Amino acid sequence: MLGYLKRLVTTGAAYQFGDIVAKGLALLTLPLYTHHISPQAYGAAEALLTAVILTSILVRGGVGEAFVRFYFDDGDIERRERIARTATAFVAWTTTLVSLVALAFSAELSELILNFRDPLLMDCAILGLWAFTNLEMAYAQLRVDERARAYIYASGANVGLTVTFTIALVVFAGQGARGLLLGNFGASAIVVLGLWWTLRRRVSLRVRRSDLRAMLAFGLPTVPADASVYALQVADRFYLFRSYSHVAAGTYAVAIKLATVVFVAVRGFQYAWPPLAYSIEDDDEAAQLYSVVTTYYALATGAVVCAVALLGRWLVRLLSAPAYFDAHRALPWLSLGWALYGLYLVFVAISGRARVTSRNLPAAAVGLAVNIALLLLLVPASGAGLGIAGAGIALCGAYLAMLAVIYLLTRSLFRVGFEWRRLAQLVAILGGVAVSGELLLPDHGALGLIARIAWVALVPAALLLTRFFHPHERAEARRLAADARRRVAAFRARRGELEAYAEDPLRDI
Repeated sequence: MLGYLKRLVTTGAAYQFGDIVAKGLALLTLPLYTHHISPQAYGAAEALLTAVILTSILVRGGVGEAFVRFYFDDGDIERRERIARTATAFVAWTTTLVSLVALAFSAELSELILNFRDPLLMDCAILGLWAFTNLEMAYAQLRVDERARAYIYASGANVGLTVTFTIALVVFAGQGARGLLLGNFGASAIVVLGLWWTLRRRVSLRVRRSDLRAMLAFGLPTVPADASVYALQVADRFYLFRSYSHVAAGTYAVAIKLATVVFVAVRGFQYAWPPLAYSIEDDDEAAQLYSVVTTYYALATGAVVCAVALLGRWLVRLLSAPAYFDAHRALPWLSLGWALYGLYLVFVAISGRARVTSRNLPAAAVGLAVNIALLLLLVPASGAGLGIAGAGIALCGAYLAMLAVIYLLTRSLFRVGFEWRRLAQLVAILGGVAVSGELLLPDHGALGLIARIAWVALVPAALLLTRFFHPHERAEARRLAADARRRVAAFRARRGELEAYAEDPLRDI
């Protein structure tokens, strides 16, 4: 079991590399962009970014998800390359045809989505649809083979090009929202072409009909569910932009960017988890792993959410312009929402393992309905209510409803003995620390920051005092710590020998 966890962490860390670098640089450049782009323009760019991702889910037809699942049916190399070529060809054709049609109606589409006409801004988003979708398919091919190094190189190149292009277009060329979109998606298009060359044995424009029919039979039922889940994630942004306030939408977009620290962890899990979950043949072993992974995922992301809830104000003031300082109101809720989404992915893997992907849609539909209802209740179009904090709360409520439904629908497909006692223990400790710290401690100044950092340190102490960790987990942790100390000692001894040799290279002669 430890080997599987190490594999999940290792591959997840590799897939997180690009996101960590990208989101880290995004945070560092956020003050730069927020001084050159108004909240209204930032909100428009964010609305188009989300529209691109939602449309991408539809044009993929679930083939990307089916490719990952079918890849592990057997180890025949020729078969794997054949389904890879079919999946790549299908996505390339659908994205190209849809993009050409969208270009012909870019002015009308911009008015439909943004409520104002800007065909050039829409053209940048259409480029993004083609580039983003094909890049996701290429990344999926690297993930199934666990080619972590190639993934790091590709994602690193994407980040470097994105930052270079975006700074040049936004700061120096003054292109505003257009520069933000073109910088992001122009870089992705270049990386797609590079990956197609690298993966050229698996890239084709010819579709094998039998393979495509099988993948569509698996993947198409996931499309409405995936679209509903993503619509749930972005409905708040569109609602704020179109019905509440452009300024609030821009501020909310910055809060989303600052929730990066949780988003990166969830995205790494999202990429690493399905290949691992599907690769385990023994059902009993898989069920045990699913349970342990759920517990430790909740621990890792929950601790980060707790820290964000207590320290978010300082993060917002450090990394954004004064016009965006209210973003801290939504930040804890958005962080919690992303963490809950990662738990949903555990159940998606369960339905995928059982090949009953139709169970995902009812859960996603309930989540979307709850989100819309809570948005209307907590953030009324009149301008009253809880504002962007209400939008974040609505997102969390929707995910909780979705988790409850998908658990009920999948528990008979593949039984997993979740560690409910430890999960409840985590909720009590992490929630108690976050809520008590927010109510009792100062919310400004150096003293408040120091006090809240110290309060976050109560989490590991409470976990140890309440015996959250099992005896074998504590023993394994001690063994790993001892191994780490031995490696450090060996490294220091070797460094001492090298330094002595450098001072007197002839001493052993």
